Amino acid sequence: MSRILLLIMMISTYALASSGAESGGTDIVQRTVNFILFFGLIWYLVAEPAKNYFVARSQSIADELQKVQDKLNESVNLKKDALSKISEAEKFAEELVNASKKENKILNDSIMLQCESDLENIAKQSASLMEFEQRRMVRGVVESVLNEVLSQSSESFDKEAMANVILKKVA
Repeated sequence: MSRILLLIMMISTYALASSGAESGGTDIVQRTVNFILFFGLIWYLVAEPAKNYFVARSQSIADELQKVQDKLNESVNLKKDALSKISEAEKFAEELVNASKKENKILNDSIMLQCESDLENIAKQSASLMEFEQRRMVRGVVESVLNEVLSQSSESFDKEAMANVILKKVA
């Protein structure tokens, strides 16, 4: 279509350009036709590359915008992932605190039970040691009394003397 239009304009230019022998007329029609032909040629030669340039420019801007949108979406996803990891870490920390409190209570209870049993054992050992020492002291006293009684002569050994010796040792 544009080629036919171009051909018609070229033919009309020849027709109008050949009337140069006339004088006294204005050449506004010829100038207008020449301008239209010139503009048509420029349009024919420049329109497609200009259109391609602007389409390519629009496409490159759209591509850049898409890249920015992708980066933004990726950043939003990374932020969501980070927030979910933070919440998981907080839950894990809370569980860890609860577990350590329970473990601490269990250890504390076991240590207290061990201490109580150790105290009971020490008290029993102390009581048995005191009992043993008392028996040893009694044996020692009895032994010394018997040795003293045996060392005294058997003729002066009567009930009264024996009572005096025992009273001396006990006191």
